Amino acid sequence: MPELGFHHAAMSVPDIDAAARWYADVLGFREESRFTIPGGTQAMFLERDGLRIELFQVVDPKPMPADRLDPREDLKTLGNKHAAFTVADYDAFRADLIARGIEIVLEVGQTFGRGLFIRDGAGNVIEFLER
Repeated sequence: MPELGFHHAAMSVPDIDAAARWYADVLGFREESRFTIPGGTQAMFLERDGLRIELFQVVDPKPMPADRLDPREDLKTLGNKHAAFTVADYDAFRADLIARGIEIVLEVGQTFGRGLFIRDGAGNVIEFLER
């Protein structure tokens, strides 16, 4: 099998500039590139430490269904679930989120380590796992 590498996770957002600011302010991502897709969709790649997030802002978006906001309920809907990142110091990362007023939606503790879920400014769920 050929070698694979991870390139990006993608999310639709209602305001691409507000979303880019959220990812910059909260997680330290920076804008890597910006482009338009035919039909008026704005798109942007954000990058940090070789990780990428692609944001889409479409014309006339459909609202996110309420069950997608809860990681436990979202498992019942087929399709992609969330992006996940590792953190070197889980306790410090968790404390920083709380200090910034960011809601922790769900915390998990599994045999592989602790993890937590938050929502970005547009409601997309993101997971962070203890490295």
